[in-house]
Parts: sequence; C-alpha cells; structure tokens
Amino acid sequence: MLKQIKAIAAGFAGLCAATSAAQIGPDVIVAEITGPSKWGSINGMTAYSLGTTSCNIGDEDLLWDDELFDGTPANLHPVIAQNIFMISNDRITQIGQSWLKHGFLALNLNGICGFACDQAPSNNFLGPGCYDPYSSGLNGSQGGLGAKFEVNAATGEYPWPFTGDGTGGNALFKRIQVENSKLNPSQNPGARYFAEGHYITPDDAAAGNDNNNASYREMSVGGFNNGYNLNFAGDTVRGKPAILAWADIDASVEAIAVDIEDDGRFWVAYKVIDNGDGTFRYEFAVQNLSSHLSAASFSVPVGDGVTITNVGFSDIGYHSGEPFNSIDWTTAESSGGLTWSVTESFQQNQNANALRWGTLYNFWFDADSAPEAGSGQIGLFRPTDSPEVPVEMVGPAAIPTDCLADVNMDNTLDGGDFFAWVNAFSENLPGCDQNGDEVCDQGDFFAWVANFGAGC
Repeated sequence: MLKQIKAIAAGFAGLCAATSAAQIGPDVIVAEITGPSKWGSINGMTAYSLGTTSCNIGDEDLLWDDELFDGTPANLHPVIAQNIFMISNDRITQIGQSWLKHGFLALNLNGICGFACDQAPSNNFLGPGCYDPYSSGLNGSQGGLGAKFEVNAATGEYPWPFTGDGTGGNALFKRIQVENSKLNPSQNPGARYFAEGHYITPDDAAAGNDNNNASYREMSVGGFNNGYNLNFAGDTVRGKPAILAWADIDASVEAIAVDIEDDGRFWVAYKVIDNGDGTFRYEFAVQNLSSHLSAASFSVPVGDGVTITNVGFSDIGYHSGEPFNSIDWTTAESSGGLTWSVTESFQQNQNANALRWGTLYNFWFDADSAPEAGSGQIGLFRPTDSPEVPVEMVGPAAIPTDCLADVNMDNTLDGGDFFAWVNAFSENLPGCDQNGDEVCDQGDFFAWVANFGAGC
C-alpha cells in the first residue's frame, strides 16, 4: 500500500509549481482549531466537537480523495481526531476523545499557511501553501465520523467504506465525550483545558512528515447550560500534540519524543514534586501520537532500597462501539523498576486496553528518594522484533545503606540477609565484607552475625 501511495504522490508531483515550502513532499498540519460546538449533555456527560483548519506546508499536493476519478470511493484522504485534555494538580490527563472525521474535499484557500497557495488541480488535493477549513459543526456531523480502531496511524491506511459511515445516534454518539465533573470549576480549581486536533493521511505518512500533524489550543470553561460552555483562551500552537502543553506552561516538566523504527512516535513527559516530608511524587504521562504497534507496558527505573507508595494509573475510555476494553493496567515492582502493564497480551486479546494512537495514559507514585537520571522503557503491544524500547527519564535514586547486615538492602533485617551474605561470599560480591578489613573470608560470617544482632 505504501508503494502505491508513493507512486500516486510522485505522479501528481509534476502538477505542482515550485513553492517556498520547507518540507519535502506533502505535509499537513492543523493550522487553526476553531469552534467549539456543544451538542448536549446526557447522564453527566457532554458532547463536543472541534473545528480544524489544515495547511499543507509541504512542496507537493496532498491527496484528499473522497472518490477516484471514475466515482469509486477512495481511502486516500485525511481522517481527523479531536481530543480534550486537562492539566490540574501537576498532572495532564485526557478527558475526551472523538471518532474520526473523514475528509471529503479540500477548498485550497490562501492566506494562513506562511507562503502562497499553489492551487491543486482539483479539490481531491490540497496544494502547497493552501488551507482547508472544516468547521466544528462539520467535524461533529455523525454520519461522517468513522472508528479509530481500523486506522493505522503510522501508515495512514484504513479500509473503505469505513465503519460507521452514515450512522447517527444520540447527542453523545461518536463525538468528544467529557464527564461534566471534569469541567466543573468548583471540583477542579485552577485546572486548565486544551483542545487537540490531529490529522492522519496516507501520503503525508509515506513522506515521513507525520510527526507535526497534531496541534493544541487552550480552552476556558463557561457557564452550564445542558453541558458546560467551552471557549478558546489562546491561539493554536501548531505542530505540537497536547502533551507538550504541559511542558510549555510548566518549565519543570520534561518531554521526550520516542520514535519506533518503521512505526510511529510516542511522547513521554514527566515531573517530580518534592512533597516536603522526605518523599517525592513522580508524575508521568505517555501519549501515543502515531504508533500502530501501541504500548503494552511502561517502566520507570527505581533504585535499591526505595520505598514506593501511592501508585496510580489513569486512561481514557472508548465509546460508541469501539471494540477496545478499558481495564486498568496492573502494577508490579521488581529489582530496578516499577512497571505498569496491560492485563492481556495481543495474543490473548487483540482488543485489550493497549495505549493506542491518539490517546494519553498517566502513571504516578510516591517515593522516599529524590530523582536521578536513568533508563525506563515502553513495551510494545503488537508483535515486533524489538518489543522493548528504552526511554531516557528519571526515577528515584538508590538509598545508601550504612547497615552492613542488610545485605540485600531492602531496609529490613531478616533471614533473607543471611542468604544474601552467603551469595555475596560465594561470588565475592559487595556486602560480603562485614568487618571492614577489605577481605572477604570466614571472619565476615561472624561479623555479619554480630552486626545482625546489633541491629545493623
């Protein structure tokens, strides 16, 4: 499929005149997020949709085929995801996601892309420097919204006709769904909200220009009238997914792009808060921007002797018939790390709650140790030759121990330390030398017994 897309894009490249575009090939971005529209509230949940104005900042026409030249429907046009996020109490969470608006034609307008529009030969393309507006009403029209599960965000591929084509339902169906409690100002003092628009399209992905396809814009919450009113509170930040809003408004947040070979991109962002009582809160957010392989686990490095408490996880639920379940990930501590994992593997359940494209999950805990640089990892969900991807991040540093008898450094004196000393003795490892003579011999056994009896 990718070869076909590249061939089609190359065939049409000759139709485009030279432009001042910096990107090679077609490159769609969300230039403006507009609207929003509110569609009503049902059972404590309100439906919204966002308008998205796209720009082609590349130097070739972007395919926007709703139908081929013979009238046959085609799957060579963008699909548009809409999301809403909240930043509150030093944490960014995703609080709403929509189904995908399927593009049907491009208007090729001039004026907001940064260089002159080079008109495409028809509305089956978006020319270099040209923009195309889709209103929030249009992006909320239920008949044109398709499911996310059948879209490969890494390649832009999806089947035609798409699932849900032409179907409608109640006010919530397929649209962004947000719990009213998440928007209630009295329940969320100081919270800030961000809208995100995100385009996925085949030839943009084939050109390698898909890492800038999401943009965000801050929103404010107004009064309640069959759902809270939402208004925009700032300009659209082009080419950045919403997780980067957290880093943009808080200088203590670190954000790292994690690219998967022959697949897509994750973003990992984190912040460490000193609780003021000798403990630290570690907040991590992971957004799958475009990985089709998806994530099945997330691990944070943890030093020896660290006590972990208040471990947490949150995700974003699917709706309107998407097949994925929303079972919370489990947590396990092991030597050197803390890992959250999906409850079922791909082989057990292909619809398990993996971290899929266009979604953000949260991971947090408290620790009695300050952060230090280390290496964690993202474990991938779909089968691949390299299922574990390293991520440079921070984690709680090992706690030095002056208690010689605590050989296994678990901050507890028990029988486990005897076996740990025996192992240290047999392998000449640190912890064997209990009398400080820098020699590991039988005298250290009696020294260990004395140290154990003395409480260290």
